[in-house]
This record gives sequence, structure tokens and C-alpha cells, in this order.
Amino acid sequence: MAKNGDPGGQRPRNEGVRATKGTTTARAKVERLRSGFLNKEGVTLTRPSRAEAEAAFRTIIRWAGDDPERDGLHETPSRVARAFEEWFKGYADDPEAILKKTFEEIEGYDEMIVLRGIRFESYCEHHMAPIIGKAWVGYIPNGRVVGISKLARVVEIYAKRLQIQEKMTAQIANTIQQVLQPQGVGVVLKAEHHCMTTRGVHKHGTDMVTSRMLGAFRDNASTRQEFLSMVE
Repeated sequence: MAKNGDPGGQRPRNEGVRATKGTTTARAKVERLRSGFLNKEGVTLTRPSRAEAEAAFRTIIRWAGDDPERDGLHETPSRVARAFEEWFKGYADDPEAILKKTFEEIEGYDEMIVLRGIRFESYCEHHMAPIIGKAWVGYIPNGRVVGISKLARVVEIYAKRLQIQEKMTAQIANTIQQVLQPQGVGVVLKAEHHCMTTRGVHKHGTDMVTSRMLGAFRDNASTRQEFLSMVE
């Protein structure tokens, strides 16, 4: 017997897959970022050119006390500029767009989904020192789920920006809640901050733990405890 008008009795390939409206707007936003124009609170900032960035790195090398023109450092400004493009590539990506494609064929599944130990590398916005850690991300679906790699991508996008851990934790949880509209979201980050382990107070071996609980994770103590029991 044919299903859904398909003479072969097969479901259309995209049934059960949901792409939320707004993808076009999200893509346009990303293209504006990639084109070099950043806008926040009505202020347009023009992104400097690669040449300007490399000139700035040469100045920093001279300020540090070395000669950027010597053989060992001659290509360093270019290398550092390329490294910065990788370290801060999160500014060119839209985390909401990553979560737009969802799947509804889940047979009524409504239990917790947790992706554990997502390694990330970020940089603190105060000293631009590394923040190295792991993230635990959980949510309870409300009729649809997202591919698990997309949860890791959301963590990666926010990590690849200048950050403080508290803000990054909230951003990850808030974005998942806003786009997926699940019953609840829980996020825990554990990280070592090199701004206090390799400089300043030099407290080696310390890490920082932050969490953000929304919906059922905030309102239901047993749900919250179930999630936290999965955090190593």
C-alpha cells in the first residue's frame, strides 16, 4: 500500500526532519561576519586586513624585545595571523544555524540525552591566555532531537571566541534552549585557565567548574542530580 503519495510505499526522505525557519537570516549574518563587518549594539566595526594584523604582531615582537626581521621570526607574524584565524573562527559561525535541522522520528523518546567530555580550547578575554577543558551537555527532548555532533559544534563555536567560562556556559545552554525548545537543558564546563596557572598566582593543577540549568534541570532536583551524576 502506498504511503504519503509515494507509489513505492516509501516515506519521503525528508519526513521526520525539521529545518526551522530563519536559516536564511542566520546565513546572511555569518556572511556579514566573514566579509569583515561586525555589528554590536548599533556600532559597525570594520575588520582589519591581514596585512594590518601582521604589522601589529611585528610591533608586539619588537615590544617583547626581539627583532621580527631576523630569520627565525621573519614569517612569525604571518603564522600567528593564520593561527588567530583558527583559534577565533567561532566569530564566523552561527551556533543557532547549527541546531536548525532536527529529527522528529524518535518513537516518543523523552528521556535525558547527554554528550559527555567534549574537549574544548578557548582563550580568556582578559589575558588571551588558553582555557583548556571539557563540556558536558544534556537536554530532554520535546518531540524532536538534534544530531549529537551538533551539540559538540555549538560548544566549539562558542569556545573559538574570546571568552570567560561563565558566559560561555550560559551561551551554550541558552542557545540550545532557544532553538530546540526542549523540556530542559543542563551544561557543565570544567577547565584550566592558563591566566592563573602559567602567570599571575601560578596555581597549577586547579580547574574551574561552572554550570547552567534550565527548565526541568533547574526545577526538578532528581533530574538535575541524574545529570550531575554523569559528570566525571
